[in-house]
Amino acid sequence: MHTLPMTDDELTGWLRLASARGLRPAALRTLLEQFGLPDAVLGQPFASLAAVTDEATARATLAAPHNGFEGYLDTVRAWREGAANAVLTLGDPAYPPALLTMPDPPPLLYVKGRIELLHARSIAVVGSRSATPQGTEDAARFARAFSNAGITVVSGLALGIDGAAHRGALAGPGSTVAVTGTGADLVYPAAHHALAHEIAAAGAIVTEWPLGTPARSSHFPQRNRLIAGLVGGVLIVEAAMRSGSLITARLANEMGRDVFALPGSIHAPLSRGCHRMIKQGAKLVETPEEVLEELGAAPVVSGLQPSQAAARPPSGLAPEAQRLLNALGHAPATLEILATRTDMDDTALQSMLLQLELAGHLTVLPGGRFSRANNES
Repeated sequence: MHTLPMTDDELTGWLRLASARGLRPAALRTLLEQFGLPDAVLGQPFASLAAVTDEATARATLAAPHNGFEGYLDTVRAWREGAANAVLTLGDPAYPPALLTMPDPPPLLYVKGRIELLHARSIAVVGSRSATPQGTEDAARFARAFSNAGITVVSGLALGIDGAAHRGALAGPGSTVAVTGTGADLVYPAAHHALAHEIAAAGAIVTEWPLGTPARSSHFPQRNRLIAGLVGGVLIVEAAMRSGSLITARLANEMGRDVFALPGSIHAPLSRGCHRMIKQGAKLVETPEEVLEELGAAPVVSGLQPSQAAARPPSGLAPEAQRLLNALGHAPATLEILATRTDMDDTALQSMLLQLELAGHLTVLPGGRFSRANNES
């Protein structure tokens, strides 16, 4: 998975719009859809911008860059030179497709590590910072099982359940993605410096916050929104009644993602948040296999990889066709993404895509992207 090369002028345009005070992500997306790349947006007269959005948005878009912008631009240029560091924009094919289903995806993402994991099938494992020993053990065990089944585990790099989930997932091929509430050049909490280094090497760290942004409590609900947007489901391991994990679960539910919760003792404070979510419709689960079944992913059997261990393909599909359909997942993907996920050569891949299209299993979208047909679960 490679990002599109970006000239300095293009980077300047994206950073200017992303940092424009008063320009909301949803309004920015509207402007980009109407006029194209940032340079084109910034080149529009006030009246054109106001006609598409409103006068306040037009003023925010055309306002002079904030003090220190040039210095920040130099900082980002230098950071991008670092190994495995990337800035993803809404216009980049490497931008996570799951986030594009949100009404207000972040215009920029700063990523350290394996960008392809942002396109992988994934589940969030979240919970209390003050986790019990049993809770951290459960989080690590579930995350390891998900990762062994080829599913990427997403969490927030916090103490407690998050840290245990990341560590468990690092043990398997699905690996892990940490979504942080700070700049990509900072680690919070400090106790997770070594863990963050491991994740950057074998998984990925992603944030929408500019470089140098310190941890602030107000950032974490927004971080939780990004976690919910990236994944196909959320598992809550332990959570108090007032908990950031419950915010993540609520946001995930609003986005149409699955929500799972581990039950516990009625006397345990950290079970109450989970029980509340179960009362509100979260699926009660006791084993990783139950979650994998709900997600339509097979656990690893007898050392086989997930694609080999899957049940007999439905609808009479050939195994290779079913494997390609599984690789497509439930978000639109490009030919390049599917080639990376399946290791199929271009000729075989295009032939199989055509067969699936003719059989009514997938739809070709504008921009050379492919999506499951509406009747596909």
